[in-house]
Amino acid sequence: MGELREKFRQHMVLRGLAKKTMEGYEHAMVDLVRAYGKSPDTLTNNEIQQHLGYLVGNRKLEWNTINVYFSAYRCFFQKVLGWTDARFSIPKRGRSRKRPLVLDRDTVRRILDAPRSLKHRAMLTLVYGSGLRVSEVVTLKPHHIESAPDRMMVRVEQAKCRKDRYTILSQQSLDLLRAYWRKYRPDEWLFPGFGCAGHMAKGSAQRVYYMACEEAGVKNVHGIHGLRHAFATHLLEQGTDLLVIKRCLGHSSLSTTAQYCHLSADHLRQVRSPADTLYQAP
Repeated sequence: MGELREKFRQHMVLRGLAKKTMEGYEHAMVDLVRAYGKSPDTLTNNEIQQHLGYLVGNRKLEWNTINVYFSAYRCFFQKVLGWTDARFSIPKRGRSRKRPLVLDRDTVRRILDAPRSLKHRAMLTLVYGSGLRVSEVVTLKPHHIESAPDRMMVRVEQAKCRKDRYTILSQQSLDLLRAYWRKYRPDEWLFPGFGCAGHMAKGSAQRVYYMACEEAGVKNVHGIHGLRHAFATHLLEQGTDLLVIKRCLGHSSLSTTAQYCHLSADHLRQVRSPADTLYQAP
């Protein structure tokens, strides 16, 4: 793409997009250019839509991946090239109706208890106990754990969309972290990588989770992010206000938080229908 690529990168930098988002957008544009073998500013709207149709119908990419392509093309053609709706128009993507499997409390307990490594148990418990993303837990530093009795919080710095926030710190996490600290004395990073060269990689944290699931006999798992989903759902089942959950998760929109929270069948069975109380005497 040459000059257009640099212009696209500059636009994304000025918008303050996260590094991962920028990489995804750029990959989507490279994929489009390779599909037709010509500069993107010479493509027609029909060609762009045909490529998106190929990704959905033939390559059958995951929902989230397809959304990256849609967003990348809107960003490039509308914002960078300045094309109007008359020249560039792609349909809006609906929301996915697929809901992730929510781990129940017993399953979470088995996963958290499975690792033999104190470091790994502390990390997984912190993910679940504070509702952290994998990118957040691996970049924590010791001073981010605020363990004073009147605080009990975890400070998350420069998370998604470059936002800082606080979330809750569980006593269970604190007990494990203290034991871990006494044994390993981590320096710059709370969970250093292999050989202490930087922080633990996200892929390594994922492997820790998968190994814990295997050890616990838990199947059909979909990544460490499931612990974050479980955190949100279990808080909701305990009666925690959705706005509080939103703040702990670091979401900008309440609708995003609602997608993370799924009431279990057992919890729903405990709810009485208003039809059952409608004709009762006051």
